[in-house]
Amino acid sequence: MKKKTKQILIIIPFILIVAALLLASWLSQRIPMNAPGTVGNTAGNLNNAGLFCESDGRIYFSNPLDNGSLYSMTPDEQEITKLGSSPVRNILAGGKYLYYFQNAASGESGLAYIRTRSSFNRCLKSGKDVTSMATDVVVTGQLVDNYLYLLTAGSPTPVFYKLKIDKSDKQILAEYQVNPACAEDGVIYYNGTQNNHYLYALDTEDDTVSQLWAGNIWYPYLIGDYVYYLDVANDYRLCRYDYNQGVIEVLTEDRVDCFNVGGGYIYYQCNSDAAPALKMMSTDGSGVTVVAEGNYTNINMTSRYVYFQAYGVESSLYHCPLGSSSYSAFSGM
Repeated sequence: MKKKTKQILIIIPFILIVAALLLASWLSQRIPMNAPGTVGNTAGNLNNAGLFCESDGRIYFSNPLDNGSLYSMTPDEQEITKLGSSPVRNILAGGKYLYYFQNAASGESGLAYIRTRSSFNRCLKSGKDVTSMATDVVVTGQLVDNYLYLLTAGSPTPVFYKLKIDKSDKQILAEYQVNPACAEDGVIYYNGTQNNHYLYALDTEDDTVSQLWAGNIWYPYLIGDYVYYLDVANDYRLCRYDYNQGVIEVLTEDRVDCFNVGGGYIYYQCNSDAAPALKMMSTDGSGVTVVAEGNYTNINMTSRYVYFQAYGVESSLYHCPLGSSSYSAFSGM
């Protein structure tokens, strides 16, 4: 056999091995696309800082008892596991990944600052393989199918854009405030912020916008046939709109700071100089009950519990069974 032929026979297997390794590396880094209808978190949670997110039998949460670090646990609060050390919020889940905004730690420099710089990240649900998706300061973000829809603080104006989960195809959609928290079946529902507070729909299939209802609303949250919202014109009382019947129902005359809806219940913070309180009621407005007197915020819900914090006390966290008015401090460690 000629020497040149022998060299070729030696080189070919080497090339095949290198090609196989490169292919395996590429496949391992490729981000699998999500199932149609994927939504990262509920509107109620995201409008309350997105501190809790439930996915595939696990709860992923920002633990204020450990400087807001990323943790996971079962819905019954067992198997509490620390996943990361940076303070996080706006947690989303889709497929085998989590997405979240990582807050920068104030006053840090050097390597510590690099580890805790502001960024919107992707990681495995184990907390491993953290990847920075964007370095913008994200006000609110949502995952819809295979795109992240991010509202950033912007300078000098807010910027709303979408980014594919593999970090490709970034497209600016608006240079004003659009809150993408409320999403369902490939559509984002949001209130206007320019000339009105009407209800709008963004079809993520082609990014077209349509006006749905000429209301005066804030924080819309679609559940079933209803849109739950804060009534801007009437001192932010909580209402719901039956979009099939075209009927508005006033659920409470209380001025509401924040609310969340789930499991047939509404939990909301009543803003009152005389008697501020966290309250609960059924979704039709009946059975109003005081849960905790005082000022509370960041009301997050899972399938089994409601979580909330004392206003101005970031290290606090309380919980109560969904549908209950009995609450206690959450140990969470």
